[in-house]
Amino acid sequence: MEYVHAPLHTVEAAPAVQKKRLPLWIIYLLPSMLIFLIFTFYPFVKTLVTSFFATTNTGALTQFIDIQNYVTLFTDPKYLQNLGNTFLYLLLTVPLTVIFALLLAVLSCSNLPGMGIFRTIFSSTMGISVAAGSVFWNLLFHPTAGLLNHIVTAFGSKPVGWLTDANCALLSVSAVSIWMNLGFSYLVLMGGLKNIDDAHYESVEIVGGGFFYRLFKVTIPLISPSLFFVFTTALIGAFQSFGLIDMLTAGGPNNSTNLLVYRLYKDAFVNFRIGSASAQGVVLFLLILLVSQLQTKLTERLVTYQ
Repeated sequence: MEYVHAPLHTVEAAPAVQKKRLPLWIIYLLPSMLIFLIFTFYPFVKTLVTSFFATTNTGALTQFIDIQNYVTLFTDPKYLQNLGNTFLYLLLTVPLTVIFALLLAVLSCSNLPGMGIFRTIFSSTMGISVAAGSVFWNLLFHPTAGLLNHIVTAFGSKPVGWLTDANCALLSVSAVSIWMNLGFSYLVLMGGLKNIDDAHYESVEIVGGGFFYRLFKVTIPLISPSLFFVFTTALIGAFQSFGLIDMLTAGGPNNSTNLLVYRLYKDAFVNFRIGSASAQGVVLFLLILLVSQLQTKLTERLVTYQ
């Protein structure tokens, strides 16, 4: 009798325990998250904590004083003047920058001869640094050698203290700010205008609509996302304006052009009042957040997304 031997089954080795790996999305986000935590989140938390303390000249925390830094700020007449200067500066620069950029963008879309040269001129301020622009306008505003005063005196008027008269200084700085920011806003709005289908304008011509009908009924609604973006960035940029103030007026004359950011800089790096400067930074952050949210709520219904 034959015995059939069943084949021996080899025992397979147990699979090795796989090492756990981080999800790919965490790996991709990790560099950006580290940069955000180190250079944005940590400084913000540090500033918030410092604003409740008295500090030494080097920024070391010495004593917890609760909200005294904030109370001191809002009982200081000069700080309240800086706050008023900032909001006046916003009202002067933001709407006019957007309006002028829109008008130049609409003009650039016309078929006038030589418009390519003008497009280059209109956007040229994007390539000019704040330092170079400030030096250029300092020469124009010079009380005796400046071109603007030569023009004024040629018409029989007295020279104007563009940067030395408290009544004119903020207006002069605002004009320079509009000129500096015009190129960026112009290019963004030009991009929005180029994306409008010609069929919309052909419909306007069929119904006999004129320039203003075309502008307010077609152009502005269809580029409203670009307008919203330009308005928001101009608003935040105006709140953070520093370079022009520092190089043109240094906050003078008589505190008339001293904005919130420049006051913060002076307290932090000139007067070494780190606790007060930290409180000013928190106030500035809250103001930008509040105004941006308010502006978003007021304008979001006017934005049309195609």
